[in-house]
Amino acid sequence: MINPFFKNYGPFDIKKLFKLVNIDINYDNKNIDVTDIKDLQASNVNDITFFHSKKYENLASKTKASYCITTKNLSHLLSKNCTAIIVDNVLIVTAEITQIFYPEAVTDDFDEDVKNMSETTFNKKVKFGKNILIGKNVQIGQNCLIGHNSIIESNVIIGNNCSIGSNVIIRNSIIKNNVSILDGCVIGKKGFGFFPNNIKNIRYPHIGIVIIEDNSEIGCGSTIDRGSLSNTIIGKNTYLDNQVHIAHNNKIGNNCIIAGQVGFAGSSTLGNNVMIGGQAGISGHLKIGNNIQIAGGSGVIKNIPDNSKVMGYPAKSLKNFIKENR
Repeated sequence: MINPFFKNYGPFDIKKLFKLVNIDINYDNKNIDVTDIKDLQASNVNDITFFHSKKYENLASKTKASYCITTKNLSHLLSKNCTAIIVDNVLIVTAEITQIFYPEAVTDDFDEDVKNMSETTFNKKVKFGKNILIGKNVQIGQNCLIGHNSIIESNVIIGNNCSIGSNVIIRNSIIKNNVSILDGCVIGKKGFGFFPNNIKNIRYPHIGIVIIEDNSEIGCGSTIDRGSLSNTIIGKNTYLDNQVHIAHNNKIGNNCIIAGQVGFAGSSTLGNNVMIGGQAGISGHLKIGNNIQIAGGSGVIKNIPDNSKVMGYPAKSLKNFIKENR
């Protein structure tokens, strides 16, 4: 499920779509509509996707998308049913196309439509503190608590038996049942996605959401960014300590324990039963397996197979680290 909240302004005729970003394509003058833009895995027929790194060769070979923004060098790796649209800079063109489909996903201005909790229908079903603001398109389940000075902005679903602390901001998120979000967290803001340019940095629209599964806890001062073209997901019974940063598109598995000040770059996947010590850093676009232990202060820059214990920078097997540092 991609963001159910942002409006998709498609479909667009593919030739007209690319004309808006100053790229001419020729498909025998046929009028072909493109319904949406998605990542390689989530795309379906009549969607457009993007492929910018050989790291995603396996997904590219299986994508169901009808069209793919890519380079000449990568185009031969695409599924036979997917037509390559060759460009010089895949990521910039993808950002421009995404903005056409989802123009409201670029900025993250404050929600002008919030109301005081006491003025909403939630005032009789939610136990809440002082100065609580609620936006449009918000759902809150039974037996929930919300602390002082918190803002539940537009496009949020909160399940049953949830505890939201004080000074919390949530937007574009789905919070399942029995979740605790402690004081000072920011959930569902856009991620740090942009492409440097000498004239003006180009912002990438973040059209995904944050999903926090059942029985999880998010520690004080933590930040979880919503996804760009997919969702940021925190698995069931996963606990984040204070001041943890989860960047866009990360998928955190079930039963994970992540200690304070751990930082995740974008688009990495964590398996189940992963334990990470404080102040470790996880680079982007990595696959961390199941039953992993990562020591505090480690720097993870490569994939880690299941059932591993790693330590150091760059992170390596615990046995090798101890041997090299005797």
